[in-house]
Amino acid sequence: MKRLIKLLAIIYLFLLSAASSAKPEPSTIRIEKDFLYDQYTLADTYPYKETIREFQWDKIRQHLARVMEANQQSGRWGVVQNRKNVNGEPPVADNSSKNDYNRLADSYGVERYQGIPFYGKDTVTPERYGRDGFPVRIIQQAGNYYVIETINFDGQWRVPTQYVELFEASPGIPFKKVAVVDRANQNITTLEQSDTDLWLVRSMNPATTGAHHPPYERETPLGYFVIQEKKPKMVYPVDGSTETGGFASYASRFCNGGYIHGVPVNAPRTSLIEFSNTLGTTPRSHMCVRNATSHAKFVYDWAPIHESLVIVLE
Repeated sequence: MKRLIKLLAIIYLFLLSAASSAKPEPSTIRIEKDFLYDQYTLADTYPYKETIREFQWDKIRQHLARVMEANQQSGRWGVVQNRKNVNGEPPVADNSSKNDYNRLADSYGVERYQGIPFYGKDTVTPERYGRDGFPVRIIQQAGNYYVIETINFDGQWRVPTQYVELFEASPGIPFKKVAVVDRANQNITTLEQSDTDLWLVRSMNPATTGAHHPPYERETPLGYFVIQEKKPKMVYPVDGSTETGGFASYASRFCNGGYIHGVPVNAPRTSLIEFSNTLGTTPRSHMCVRNATSHAKFVYDWAPIHESLVIVLE
C-alpha cells in the first residue's frame, strides 16, 4: 500500500511538472481589466477619423504566450546592449546594404550602428544584428562568446560577451510586466501577470510612435525589448545639432535611443505638459513612444528595470 501511495505521488508530481512546463497557448490566456491608471482610458474599439481603431487583444495574447514560454526556460537572462556603439562597432553582417538613412543594415533591416553581432554557424561573419534591448537567455559561455536565445526570433546564436549585460537574479527573471505598443493603432496598454494564465490590464492609453522620415525621425522598432534605463528628464537635441531642443519627462529606455516618455517640452519652456492632442494620431516621434506625462510617470514607477518588457507590434 505504501509503495502504491508513493508511486501515485510520483506520478502526480510528474503530471504537475509537465502541466506547469507545457507550452502556453494564446487561447487559454485570460485578460481582465484592473486599472492602476485610469486617465485618458480608451475603449477596446474607438473611432479615429473615418476609421475604427482597436486594442488587438488576440495578437497581444500571442505575444504574451511567447513571453510566458520564455519565462519557463531555465538559465540566466540578460540583455544585449550597444547604445551609441558603446561596446564597439560590430563587424559587417551577411548581405548588408545601405538603407534610407544611408546606414549599413542587415537583410532584416537592423542597422550596424548600435547593433549587436549575432553569429550562427561560425564566428567569422555575423548572420544578422540584434537590437539594443533584446532580452537573451544564456545557454552557455564558450570562450569570449555567450550562446544565447532571444524571444525575438528562433535559434541559438553566439554573441561576444562584451555586448551582454547579465541580470543579477539567477537562474532567471520572469517578465511579469509588459507595456504593449501598437504602431498600427497608435495606442499603448500595460499588463501584469497575476496568475498562471491571467494577465491584468493596468492601463489603456493613446500613444504616438516614431515616424519613418529620414534623416532624423525613425520608426519605433517591432519586437520585444527590456526596459534598461530610466531618466526623470531625458534631454534631446535640435535635429542635426548638439543644441538642446528640450526635454521629455519620466523616460523609460527600451531600445537604442527609444524611450517611453511624457509629452515633449521644447526649449525654452521648462514646465511640464500633461497632454497633447497629437497623442494617438499618427507617428511623429524620433523612435520614442510619447504618452500623456502622467501615464509616462505611471510606467516609470510601475515597471522595474530588467524585469519588464516593451512589446512593439503592428
